[in-house]
Amino acid sequence: INWKGDLEQVDDVLIIGGGVIGLSLARELHRLGAGPIAVVERGKVGREASFAAAGMLAPNAENEIIDDFYRLCDGSRSMFPIFADELRAETEIDIELDRTGTLYAAFSEADSHHLDLRFSRQIAAGIPVTRLSAKETLAMEPRLSASVRESLYFPNDWQVENRKLLAALEKYARGNGIEIVDETSVDELVVEGTRAIGVATGERKLFSQVTVLATGAWTSLIKMGNVRVPLTVRPIRGQMVSFGPLERILRHVIYSPRGYLVPRADGRILAGATVEDVGFDCSVTVNAANELKLNACEIASDLTDIDVAENWAGLRPFAADGSPIIGPMPGMDGLFVATAHYRNGILLAPMTAKILAERIINKTDSLYFKLFGPERFLNKLNANA
Repeated sequence: INWKGDLEQVDDVLIIGGGVIGLSLARELHRLGAGPIAVVERGKVGREASFAAAGMLAPNAENEIIDDFYRLCDGSRSMFPIFADELRAETEIDIELDRTGTLYAAFSEADSHHLDLRFSRQIAAGIPVTRLSAKETLAMEPRLSASVRESLYFPNDWQVENRKLLAALEKYARGNGIEIVDETSVDELVVEGTRAIGVATGERKLFSQVTVLATGAWTSLIKMGNVRVPLTVRPIRGQMVSFGPLERILRHVIYSPRGYLVPRADGRILAGATVEDVGFDCSVTVNAANELKLNACEIASDLTDIDVAENWAGLRPFAADGSPIIGPMPGMDGLFVATAHYRNGILLAPMTAKILAERIINKTDSLYFKLFGPERFLNKLNANA
């Protein structure tokens, strides 16, 4: 593909957004035989919300019922062992899939009451969870704060090093002829009748048979003809901090009702995360860093005398109902959407890529398109018109 001309031609698939969703989809499309494939990114690929994430794969710790969203998340989580092995074989990058499990710990009487309610609901729903006493918890994690009262253990909640995952996906793309066009902002879709035929980026137009909006928090800013894309996706800022690298003091991901710690293989410990509705402000604040450190020290008091080594923020894409938007755009041929994954972009990447790639290449439908497709929002707009 010659991207230097005034009018570039893409014969097959154009993916707008180079985060974990867009890059995973590009890889899956290539594996199914699609081509050419291009990924257009407003900044540097893999440097937005996906880069700022913690890499937790935690559908069990974060849900109390088994519903369609849980099944989507847990199905995607179950894909990670093969996903990680394939990426290692393809790129020689280990994404550090850690299957040790996750603990949700209580540090006060109110926390124990909260865990009691969660445990009852999760057991009733059939979510795999074990309740541990303080002694059992400290046997698994001896360096937790001595104030720990009990915990819930989720053996099927894992983690990956999300930045290595992004590096592996980018390496796969660049090594397999997938064009990456970064620092290129998409202003609007190019529409011909009821078909999307590409995008406009400033003075250039890029044409394609299929266009996918994997545009995260920026989805609602893209124009479609004289109006914006009829999907409301808001940016929600999440700030995080990290400590170390240190001597390895934790083995599991540890939640509390006020935050979480994620231990990395290199000795770093990540602590997160804030949830802030502040628009497209991706700055970090002293107050957030202090609060995150306070929560981290409650979980592991060894961190009390350790300075924060790094802090950062990302903008999570949030739809009105909190669920992702995945599937073909009704009434607009050639246009697909993969956005609004909110706090589950890393977790949902392999499943999102699989079902969308199979739909684009093989015309295979998915129940998840009916459940989480853009049509649910368009129906509301039409009802209110």
